[in-house]
Amino acid sequence: MSKVIGFEYSLKDANSGEQLDSNVGAAPLEFVSGKGQIIAGLETKLVEMSENESADVMVQPADAYGEYNEEAMQTLPKEQFAGIELAEGMTLYGQGEQGETVQVTVKSFTDSDVTIDYNHPMAGKTLMFSVTIKSLRDATEEEIQTGVVGGMAAMGGCCGGGSHGESEGSCCSSEGGHDHGHSHGGGGCGCH
Repeated sequence: MSKVIGFEYSLKDANSGEQLDSNVGAAPLEFVSGKGQIIAGLETKLVEMSENESADVMVQPADAYGEYNEEAMQTLPKEQFAGIELAEGMTLYGQGEQGETVQVTVKSFTDSDVTIDYNHPMAGKTLMFSVTIKSLRDATEEEIQTGVVGGMAAMGGCCGGGSHGESEGSCCSSEGGHDHGHSHGGGGCGCH
C-alpha cells in the first residue's frame, strides 16, 4: 500500500560536510511512496520509519544522482537562451528528448554559445540526509493513480513556482521537489 509521507530534512555532502539543502522550518516535503518521486536510497529508508522518528541516512551516488559523467556536456547556440540572464553555475530546467523534465547547469558561455552540463548538480556526491517523519498516512486511490499528494497538481509558475515565464521556448514546471527533495533555484527556462 502506498503511503503519503511528509518529512523534514537537512542535507550535507557526506565527504566535505557542505550543507546542500534543508527544509527545516518550512513545510514538510510530501510524496507518494513507490512512485520514484524521491531518490531511491532515501525512499528505501523513509518507508521503514514511523511518524516523528528521526534518522541519518547516507546515500551513495548510485542510489542518488549517479556518478559524474564528463561527457554529459552540450554546446548550444546562445539564441536558444533568449530572455535568460546567464551566469556560470546556474540551474536551468528544460525538456529532454522524450519530453521529460531535465535539469542542467550552465558550465560556461560566450557571446555566441552556451555550454551546459546534463549531470545533476549532486552527481557523484555521497549524500547525508538528517530526516524526521512529520506525517504518515495511507495514500488515497486517487493519489496512488496520479502520484500527486492531495490529488491536485501543485500550482505554481514556470520552473517550480518561479516567475520566469517571460522566456520563450519549452517552459516547464520543475518537478524538483518531488524527485529528490532538494529545490534548486532555477534561473529560467527554454533550454532544450
